[in-house]
Amino acid sequence: MDTIAPLLATLAAYLIGSLSFAVIVSRAFGLADPRTYGSGNPGATNVLRSGSKAAAIATLLLDAFKGWLPVMLVKWLGGPYGLGEGTQALAGVAAFVGHLYPVFFGFKGGKGVATAAGVLLAFQPWLGLATLASFAIIVFFFRYVSLASMIAALFAPAYYLIADGIGWQASGAKALAMVAMALLLIWRHRENISRLLAGKESKLGSKKNA
Repeated sequence: MDTIAPLLATLAAYLIGSLSFAVIVSRAFGLADPRTYGSGNPGATNVLRSGSKAAAIATLLLDAFKGWLPVMLVKWLGGPYGLGEGTQALAGVAAFVGHLYPVFFGFKGGKGVATAAGVLLAFQPWLGLATLASFAIIVFFFRYVSLASMIAALFAPAYYLIADGIGWQASGAKALAMVAMALLLIWRHRENISRLLAGKESKLGSKKNA
């Protein structure tokens, strides 16, 4: 049971993360598949290019929720099965990886920004809010969502460790999980990095041809 329970929790988290809500919500709203226009990325930013703000907001919230839920389920229900901080960390990473490589959608997923935010909020609400505030500040001043996403992802583990003993007791497993998610998120943004360096990255609010 000591081995099976964490494995089952991690697998369940991955399957939850594999629900590509950009595609599901777009179908529910009668919109085109987000993988067929714009950046081709099944995420809230690309869904916004469909012209439906409601669909984009629904995608954003559901993508965050699927990162938050598996970690919270381990927190709420894992005690009797010996599931602690380590399994919470595994569940968070698994949900995030599920979004990046969803088994239900041919392993072609999004970049994981909203899902990572949901995981951070589940790890520690104040950590999630601090990271989201950093994201919002960078977007406000530079208007590059990709840049803000990557910088905020790098800030998250730093915030977590700095607040150790002040706001919470830091867990090494969760810190490593955040580093892993940050590196994966940056890897998924490699094309954005190339466009940023070339001065060709689209700014928030600018029009982009499908």
